[in-house]
Amino acid sequence: MRVEPYSIGSYLHIVKRGARGMAIVGNDADRWRFLKLLLYMNDVYLDENWEQTVGTMGFLERPDFWPEREPLVHILAFTLMTNHLHLLVKEIRQGGVSLFMKRLGQSMTNHHNGKHKQSGSLFQGSFRSKTIDSDEYLRYVAAYVMVKNTFELFSNIDFAKNIYDFESAWEWATTYPFSSLGEYANIRTHPIVEKDVLGEIYTDPIIFKSFSKEVLLGGEWKQFEFE
Repeated sequence: MRVEPYSIGSYLHIVKRGARGMAIVGNDADRWRFLKLLLYMNDVYLDENWEQTVGTMGFLERPDFWPEREPLVHILAFTLMTNHLHLLVKEIRQGGVSLFMKRLGQSMTNHHNGKHKQSGSLFQGSFRSKTIDSDEYLRYVAAYVMVKNTFELFSNIDFAKNIYDFESAWEWATTYPFSSLGEYANIRTHPIVEKDVLGEIYTDPIIFKSFSKEVLLGGEWKQFEFE
């Protein structure tokens, strides 16, 4: 496990992988549940029976009788892959990242084990993180997390082809619901994402699209791969 040191105000690129390369989601129901976890686990208050509580409510709605929401972290960006996930988060309270990731992993594991009548952790250890130490690094990581990874999902047979078929891949990727890319492309909004400083860097979706194209075509994304 590699978790670099960080403190309040730090931005982190986090990766969490399935044990033995196994899938961490089995179908779209699991994927939609993941989005709910990004909202409901990211709160000082936790209703242990949250699935039953919000079961009849609209998607990502929050009960009025819960205390006012106090996020543990700012989630700037995310992308859910088949056997791992990427998060770009900011530590906004002491221990917030660790608690949020613990809740996320436990809930996904318990759900998986209950559905498949299995035991043991769904994930390969805890989580791995890299601390982001500059605005430039943050700009590149945002493109890596949201664009490079969704482009892989567009066609996992030939990623290089996807890059050079950028317009088609971009159009598909911005509508992929299990990534925050749609937020930065102004396709949708929901309460999971707090753009934070990325909202100041990418004031227009055209700027983000153009920069992302440069990153992918230039190969700079490779430096952000976890070993």
